[in-house]
Amino acid sequence: MTTLPSARRRQALALLIAFHIAIIIASNYLVQLPITLFGYHTTWGAFSFPFIFLATDLTVRLLGKSAARKVIARVMLPALVVSYAISVLFQEGSYRGVESLLSFNDFVLRISLASFVAYVIGQLLDIQVFDRLRQSKRWWIAPSLSTVLGNLADTFAFFSVAFWRSSNEFMATHWVEIATIDYAIKLGISLLLFLPLYGVLLKALMRRFTGPATITASR
Repeated sequence: MTTLPSARRRQALALLIAFHIAIIIASNYLVQLPITLFGYHTTWGAFSFPFIFLATDLTVRLLGKSAARKVIARVMLPALVVSYAISVLFQEGSYRGVESLLSFNDFVLRISLASFVAYVIGQLLDIQVFDRLRQSKRWWIAPSLSTVLGNLADTFAFFSVAFWRSSNEFMATHWVEIATIDYAIKLGISLLLFLPLYGVLLKALMRRFTGPATITASR
């Protein structure tokens, strides 16, 4: 963990909160857009949500476990409300008009609630695992294992809550397959792309937020 001046710490937290909310909103919209990849069903959301775990692991590394939990606490409700509104306006990829917000949409609300539950479960698990392992001399161990377990919990929690016996016949029928492929894609993206990106961003953020200040690393 890096010791930051209070002003820079607040700036870092604000940026992380905004980033989390943006990724949740984008993912809740993209998960409504199914695609076929190598003959298997998945959604575009599989390509956006791994960014959340990247941000969380960087938060724990730079600011500590309590700061990461603060990010989650401050993100949950705004992300739920805004992602519901955006998903209603652009349900299944088409703009429905502002008047759509005046009608209750149980399908989109279920997706938003599923995202809420999965986000909390997945992120808290990610934080706990990462915090336990971050003292390892090999920097990649903590982000790798926390991402594997966090994504697993998040993915199956989300799809089971959102689409089990859903009014969307396609998603209700294929959610287990979609969740499995979704998890495999997230895992591949995270380990092949985000793990190296984590190392690059960690160095960049330390330079940005510490400046001339002394960096105190807790090993």
